[in-house]
Amino acid sequence: MKSLRLIIAILLIGFSAGAYAQDTKLQTPEGDKNPAPRSTSSSSGGVTRSGSSSSNSGNSGVSKRQSGNNKRGKKDDKSLVSDRQQSFYEVREPSDADLQWMKVIYRSIDLTKGKNAALLYPEMPNEDGENLYFIIMRLLSKNQITAYEYLPGGTPVFTDEYKVKVNETFDRFYIYYTEAKGSTAKNPLYDFEPADIRSNEVLSYYILEKWEFDTRSNRMNARVEALCPVMHQADEFSGIAQPYPMFWVKLNDIRPYLAQQYIFTDDDNNLARYSIDDFFKLNMYEGEIIKTKNLRNLSLKEMFPEEVAYKNAQDSIEQRLRSFNQDLWVPSLEVLQARAEAEEKAREAAEAEVTEGEEGSEEVAEGEAAATEEKVTRTTKRGSKSKTQNTKKETKSKSKKTKIKERKPKTQTQTVNTGVRSVRNRKK
Repeated sequence: MKSLRLIIAILLIGFSAGAYAQDTKLQTPEGDKNPAPRSTSSSSGGVTRSGSSSSNSGNSGVSKRQSGNNKRGKKDDKSLVSDRQQSFYEVREPSDADLQWMKVIYRSIDLTKGKNAALLYPEMPNEDGENLYFIIMRLLSKNQITAYEYLPGGTPVFTDEYKVKVNETFDRFYIYYTEAKGSTAKNPLYDFEPADIRSNEVLSYYILEKWEFDTRSNRMNARVEALCPVMHQADEFSGIAQPYPMFWVKLNDIRPYLAQQYIFTDDDNNLARYSIDDFFKLNMYEGEIIKTKNLRNLSLKEMFPEEVAYKNAQDSIEQRLRSFNQDLWVPSLEVLQARAEAEEKAREAAEAEVTEGEEGSEEVAEGEAAATEEKVTRTTKRGSKSKTQNTKKETKSKSKKTKIKERKPKTQTQTVNTGVRSVRNRKK
């Protein structure tokens, strides 16, 4: 036992002495950063070698630090996002066990209307930042996000089979590009000019929206899962701009980049208070429903060809989605009383309008009847006056004619008789 203890003590002493010697070798005085060589015989060579080696080591250390700083600077660039940041901005999908109801909606967002114009401005990058389309194309060209094909029917399939090749997309939409430095077959990189991507022609977006009722929060939530930029190009023959969907992009893939770009959504307040990520999270966009997920994979336009039926279908779907969350809960007594009072007021107002309408119709009918009677009396008076005037004229004309007829023979007879008498008297 004593021998074992001695051996252990010797080992411990040896270990402590070795550690102390190593520490003394590592520590150097502050003034003597480059210690002199041990041998004097090769002092000059040793000095030069040690100096050169030390200088080289120092330079290499500086260069390594600079390269490390450059790498850090690149990582801090807005074009690169760490996995931690990606997971921080990612909106996780709820599991099927937590969902009781879900509705998949496809919307069309017109960037020329309302608050949607915030996604179009600025058309070219400036001091205010970049628009949504430019951010997507920049990330695609640097192979930092994945895009998926726009299939017939518009339903996206997020698998490796339908991944988009960036150069083919550029060629299909006539976007000029060049290969960037460091581009390889496995990691293709491209450069383009901001004017060549023509962001002013991307005037709308298709978005895939999911309305989900989560049993954990007992609420209905609207979540945007993917979006598709739509380029509007004029037709060669008609000259009318036609929509051309480009590709689908998952919103979770670009959320960290969208969170760094702030936009203003009001013409009166030009302060950029919301990010593009907030714009989609808070459902600040305005878009019409163009499709719902159905068994036949048909759009609303195909299901309802007539314009009136199409609008009614859009309104009914929108109303059901908005009122779904309210219909889930049993209202309280106060809410029921308020509803009853509101219904009673509405009924009284409707009855008052009906009575006013009936009184007004009666007054109108009476007025019309009086007007017709006045017209009849006027016409009768005018008719009687015209008849009396005509009879008077006829009697006058008849009397005048009869008088003339009666007077003429009398004057003739008188003249004749007088002449005869006078001649006879003279003869006598």
